[in-house]
Amino acid sequence: MNSAERSDNLWVRRFHPVGDAEHRLVCFPHAGGSAPFYFPVSAALSPRVDVAAMMYPGRQDRYREPGIDSIATMADRAAEALDPFMDRSVTFFGHSMGAIVAFETARRFERDGRGPVHLFVSGRRAPSVFRTERVHQRDDDGIVAALKALSGTDSRLLGDEDALRLVLPAIRSDYRAIENYRADPHAVVDCPVTVLTGDADPLTSLDDAEAWKQHTNGDFDFKVFPGGHFFLSEQAKDVLAVLNEHFSAGSPATR
Repeated sequence: MNSAERSDNLWVRRFHPVGDAEHRLVCFPHAGGSAPFYFPVSAALSPRVDVAAMMYPGRQDRYREPGIDSIATMADRAAEALDPFMDRSVTFFGHSMGAIVAFETARRFERDGRGPVHLFVSGRRAPSVFRTERVHQRDDDGIVAALKALSGTDSRLLGDEDALRLVLPAIRSDYRAIENYRADPHAVVDCPVTVLTGDADPLTSLDDAEAWKQHTNGDFDFKVFPGGHFFLSEQAKDVLAVLNEHFSAGSPATR
């Protein structure tokens, strides 16, 4: 069993491991999110694609670990954990904060010529588009209100005070990391980039999402779906169709 097949990697979770798959999809969760958010994606693409989902510190079985409040540190740690998984054609997919973590992680791998073949970014404005946000400075009730407004966190968790006490420090760290993130306006990846966004996302305008075009030296595609910040849950079938097209034989992105 090689290092990529081991089950003790706390960062990388594979719900339907496919060791001999030609393609691997690595998924990066949103602020406050965790690897199981992508369980349906793994189930839908298996066994054609080996899907790996990142599990950031401070949540679920990593709740005893402190959260990471720097995107640069998170990308460094993610790249270190993913190193043994870059042994085949790899695609990155990130939603919201995860889009930025995926972008920065891809840049780290591209420095030594092992970057992903494609980057999908969802529900996030371009790295160079800054908006002042201070959710991480709110009290606990304020953070919960922000989560409810986006409808991205399981309502059962939001109603469980004991569970919230366990995860709110990590959620605050996530928000601090993404709200303090500043990108070089000229930062790019060499791989193609596909942007997915909701037409009613209160955090990302269509112009801000389309601005990702300036952050790739490769091909660029822009897809708009009905819905808000978590349109990818509401439009799961159509989002999966985009991924299936990407992984199809003869897809330009995988040639």
